[in-house]
Amino acid sequence: MHHRRLERTNFQFYKSPAHNVLRKLKQRVSYELAAYLGAASFASGAAALRQAAIGSPNMPSLDTAVIVLAGIVFLAAFVNGALGYGFSSLTVPVALVFYTNRILNPAVVVIEVVINVYVLLMNLNGVAAVWRRVLPILIGLLPGIGIGALVLISVQPGWIKFGTYTVILPLILLQAAGWRRPIQSTWLSGAPFGTALGVLYSVTTISGPPLAILFNNQGLVKNEFRAGLALVRVAESSVTAIVYYQLGLFIAESANVLLTFIPSVVVGIPLGTYLIRRLDAETFRRICMSFDAWVVGFGLSRVLIELKLLGAPWAYSVMAITIAIDSYLLYVFFTSRRAASDRSGTLSSFRSA
Repeated sequence: MHHRRLERTNFQFYKSPAHNVLRKLKQRVSYELAAYLGAASFASGAAALRQAAIGSPNMPSLDTAVIVLAGIVFLAAFVNGALGYGFSSLTVPVALVFYTNRILNPAVVVIEVVINVYVLLMNLNGVAAVWRRVLPILIGLLPGIGIGALVLISVQPGWIKFGTYTVILPLILLQAAGWRRPIQSTWLSGAPFGTALGVLYSVTTISGPPLAILFNNQGLVKNEFRAGLALVRVAESSVTAIVYYQLGLFIAESANVLLTFIPSVVVGIPLGTYLIRRLDAETFRRICMSFDAWVVGFGLSRVLIELKLLGAPWAYSVMAITIAIDSYLLYVFFTSRRAASDRSGTLSSFRSA
């Protein structure tokens, strides 16, 4: 009797709405689980195929990136020790091949704070002559740095690379050409220049070429030139470091890059300061600009390919054009120096006679 009642209860349950709900729920769970497992299997297989097809052959290994970065940082530190500027202008174009601006910039800014303070201390006797000239630039820097930092965290990294190379390349070529136009230091020109410089620096950490063009065209002598450069760069690097910290841009990857920088900088700067006494500073500076222009041309070609703006064969025409222009400017530079040297020798012979 009890057994028949239990069978009747079970029969009623199987016919009930509750059983239909449970049956449909079981089917749904089975379908969802099968779909999930299938998708996971497909994604795993696709990742394996992608790694086999385009993985290690096309991407530089971590060791390669670190070795190249350490080498270029040493060269940049050597140049900065010799000339008083050039660290970020040489480091950033090469390093952007391996890292994005968001990872690279915080490490560069920390190093630049230390380097620029060192250069400023070495040229303190020139500060009194230039601080009034650079004051409008310093005031204009502040809003520009804030704007540039917001651009850095908002824009896709590939386009930031493209903008960095596109802005820097003509400035380097103008500097290499020895472009000279008298520029008066006034609030009307200095403050807007400072704002534009702040945007450029906080996005790229590069400001040497435009500053060098400005100060050369203001007729600053060597000690005043280096003191003015150091004043501006101490301000821009310090404020940018604070803004980066407030925006949370100091991340673990940036710390690893910074650790790669330190040994090269510690060795390179004193060595550059010592050896420049045995080198012709103007020739050395011009050769460094050529190297910088060629590297930027290569980087711009690479980023054109990354952004699919140009295909591989045609993109490198940008680098080829850059090399051609710079080679001509280099020829003009050495020809003019040879002519000046010949005139100086002739004048010396005439006086001795």
